Amino acid sequence: MGSHDHHLHHGEQLRDAAKAQLTEAGEQWTEMRQAVFDALAGFDRPASAYDIAEAVSKARGRRVAANSVYRILDLFVSSNLAMRVESANAYVANAHPGCLHDCIFLICDSCGQTTHIDDDQVTGGVRDAASSAGFAPKRPVIEVRGTCGECS
Repeated sequence: MGSHDHHLHHGEQLRDAAKAQLTEAGEQWTEMRQAVFDALAGFDRPASAYDIAEAVSKARGRRVAANSVYRILDLFVSSNLAMRVESANAYVANAHPGCLHDCIFLICDSCGQTTHIDDDQVTGGVRDAASSAGFAPKRPVIEVRGTCGECS
């Protein structure tokens, strides 16, 4: 993972970038997938599949099962449209879906706000350490728990 610049997308532009990324991967951008992505992108903190199912259910006026949302979220993670915050069993939309990064999350224990940062030097060190131990790292995920600037 080398250093590089990337463009962070927001709103409709983020949805368009996600749609392009998914279709480039040979997958369909269905109405349900769009609804799940829109709900996920609408949260200001990591959202569980249940949170997303509830938001989609309200928006569509009919119940959507969390296990259907889980399948879509798994596809989004494998297609780099979303990232999973492991310790919270929750997800965040990837603001630059065309760019594959290792994940570093800063998680506030007070308010739950989660910030994704990219630091290829840090994750490169993790990859190097794993390789030195005879392990082939797939994608490091680092979670740092603490207190955000607003809560401290």
